[in-house]
Amino acid sequence: MKFPVDFKEKYINLLGDDAPAFFEGLQTEAIKAFRVNPLKENYKNIEYPLDSPVPYVSTGYYGSVSGKSLEHQTGYVYSQEPSAMYVAEVGDIQPGEVILDLCAAPGGKSTQIATKLDNKGLLVTNEINRKRAGILAENIERIGVKNVVILNESPQKIAQKITNYFDKIFVDAPCSGEGMFRKDPDAMKYWHKDYPAECATRQREILTEAMKMLKPGGELIYSTCTFAPEEDEQIIEWLLKNYELELVPIKKYDGMDSGFPAFADNNPEMEKTVRLFPHHFKGEGHFIARLKDKRESVNSGVKIEKRNRKKKEKLVFRNLNKEETKLWTDFENATFSHQLFDIDDLSCWGDKLFYYPSSWPNIQNLKFIKPGFQVGVFKKRRFEPAYGLALAIKSTDTQQIIDVTQDEWENYVSGNIISLTERKSKNGWYALRCNGHIFGFSKLVNGTLKNFFPKGLRFNR
Repeated sequence: MKFPVDFKEKYINLLGDDAPAFFEGLQTEAIKAFRVNPLKENYKNIEYPLDSPVPYVSTGYYGSVSGKSLEHQTGYVYSQEPSAMYVAEVGDIQPGEVILDLCAAPGGKSTQIATKLDNKGLLVTNEINRKRAGILAENIERIGVKNVVILNESPQKIAQKITNYFDKIFVDAPCSGEGMFRKDPDAMKYWHKDYPAECATRQREILTEAMKMLKPGGELIYSTCTFAPEEDEQIIEWLLKNYELELVPIKKYDGMDSGFPAFADNNPEMEKTVRLFPHHFKGEGHFIARLKDKRESVNSGVKIEKRNRKKKEKLVFRNLNKEETKLWTDFENATFSHQLFDIDDLSCWGDKLFYYPSSWPNIQNLKFIKPGFQVGVFKKRRFEPAYGLALAIKSTDTQQIIDVTQDEWENYVSGNIISLTERKSKNGWYALRCNGHIFGFSKLVNGTLKNFFPKGLRFNR
């Protein structure tokens, strides 16, 4: 690996005697890892070995997984670089909290946060890039989380609508990516000596908006995948000088370094932050800081603008009409062993049905990918369940289950039907299960399971 000359000179000066080991560490092979998903039933019943645990993440294991495996498709496993796993752990998330992941794609931290919330409280996860936001939505859907809103907005726009609201805000800031050089050498193509300073300017802009949305007493968890002091310690120093924040010490495991006071006006508080170097730690380069808001109270809540009736009416959230209510309740009663959702927590956006409780913030004037958890869609006097609904239920939620073989699963996710030659079941909707993993819904019609697997997700093994 050939590093930019300015990059080498910079870290020779900053790291001194440790620089040769630092550069050697960047030349070694990247470490792979994955997490299992406790939202799933029997979540450790997977084909991947669990004999090499990540010591600081109870659900993390070293090893690689295939994106075309049953466990990955059903959200039982999520491939994530081991250093990045520690960010959500640092947040000490409790079920019931209201959390914002502001720069979330592709979704590693959001999926980890969601499993810790255990479908209680609310996760608002955001990505400003539309294409990356779509990938984020796919990853969120796969893990089976219901208490989530997926936005596709700028931090400035969100802060205009939602203020002093979140218990915790995660900002995994867009950065110069120096910590990913080993994993993704192409990242070096974008690097130049002024790039970290340019990224730091953008990070301060993002954090300015994030602080508007943090409730008094809340916490900000800031992270980057760069070694640059301009984007790490110096950003934290800027936050401490400009806001009523204090650093919360982060527990350090073997191989984890403290942040460097020398990089931030010799502020000893930087030792409460964490640096992860690939020549000291089994993972890529990372920086993490946890800050607590010291304000006692402010005017908090969600800003809701009145709609301008003179303008052309836009698509809006609405209650279910009488026909839609009957279609949903008939499906729910026929398919599930108990009520899945309170009818008052369901809303329609056009013909799509969402779980979107009234206690959640009004996001109607924000751009979004998923304005809540999609339950299904109404089509010509019938209801069709969403793919994500199947991934969010357990076997105990329904008696309407058909078990299929591994070969039949492979056939189905490739876009084909399944013929039930000897298995007798009445016509209707069923959850499909393979090796104990529910992987989708299908409608059985005269012995044939129709294919409802999303076209954009189909694959051949």
